[in-house]
Amino acid sequence: MHLGALFIASHVLSSGSVRETARRFSLAASTVSAAVSNLESELALKLTERSAGELVTLIASSQVRQGLTPILEAIAQLAELSGEAPEEFEGWAARIPVKIATMERFLEVADQGSINRAARRLGLGQPQLSLQIANLEKFTGQKLFERQAQGSALTEDGRRAYAIFSAISQAWNDLKSAADERYQRTARSLRIGSIIPTGAESWVARCLGALVADWNSGRNKNAISLISMTADDLREALKSGRIDVAILDSVFGLESFQNRELLRTDLVAIAPPGSTETDVAALVAAHPICTPSERTGLGDAATELSRAGMVSRRFRNQDIRAADSLPVIVDLVANHGYVSFLGRVSALPIADRVRIVDLAEPIPISYHVAFNHRKASADACTMIIEAVRKIVGQPIAKSPVMA
Repeated sequence: MHLGALFIASHVLSSGSVRETARRFSLAASTVSAAVSNLESELALKLTERSAGELVTLIASSQVRQGLTPILEAIAQLAELSGEAPEEFEGWAARIPVKIATMERFLEVADQGSINRAARRLGLGQPQLSLQIANLEKFTGQKLFERQAQGSALTEDGRRAYAIFSAISQAWNDLKSAADERYQRTARSLRIGSIIPTGAESWVARCLGALVADWNSGRNKNAISLISMTADDLREALKSGRIDVAILDSVFGLESFQNRELLRTDLVAIAPPGSTETDVAALVAAHPICTPSERTGLGDAATELSRAGMVSRRFRNQDIRAADSLPVIVDLVANHGYVSFLGRVSALPIADRVRIVDLAEPIPISYHVAFNHRKASADACTMIIEAVRKIVGQPIAKSPVMA
């Protein structure tokens, strides 16, 4: 990574603004954003995110800023060595083209006392290494080595550069070692995402609990982390690699992943406890409807079911068609007069809070577990299926599906 990019990224983390940093250093905003992205990639750590169009620095950024402090101090010393005017320091520092790897090669030459010996140790050609040292001398404006018959010896300015580059290398390697530890932990961790389990889907929480207990008792080397989110977020997280296994109420968007049906159940209506309508058509006509978005299996089935009676309903303007939160849906039904739809297996645990009304004609809906290529993911998938089979007490489809 270039030293100038580190200087730019450090200022973004301090100011919390790409635009302000770009204006201050007279750089393109894309150049500033790239510097932050490169730092995040090097450290395998998310430092910023966009929220409502604004850049937000995350908690991890404060520790990284602290780790960058010795590098910023060394950059100031490098400016003195290079004879840079103080009033032009920031613009100069933001454009330092020297890579940390080049500085570390300089240190190797100094330690070996010979470009030839350093080149052999580094696996580089001698001309290539000589050119990099020459470029360093050109950048600093100082002669850093005295070429001698026996090798190369540091000049006085070279010794100053050695101290500066050593400080930069040490601070950077400290930051990188922390990133390596995070990577190792991530590589050992199996990340499982599920639709948000509530009283309406207590079987999800129970099967995850059974999974963790069985997984740990089996002394698996992969640690498990559990995350709950909406079906849309689960698909995106599985696609980006942020999770390894996903439990969700839809097969939509899973064509590129291995997936298996977890359980199948019938759709039922859930109505306010004080309601008196005995069939779904009457419920839909007499109450506002709340359902998840059509991008979920549940939302798609519910929308299709209630579509026929939509035109003449007087509650049409009160309907909620994208309530992607089961706790909110259950509360709207139990306490605010709404009607919704759930799989029977999810509705039974809340039968004391809502009325369950069967459909005139059964509509099946299914839950699926999708997973990536890791063996640990496939193992977890098998254990989840077994846990659901025991909890729900019904046959589970076991044939794998691969698009």
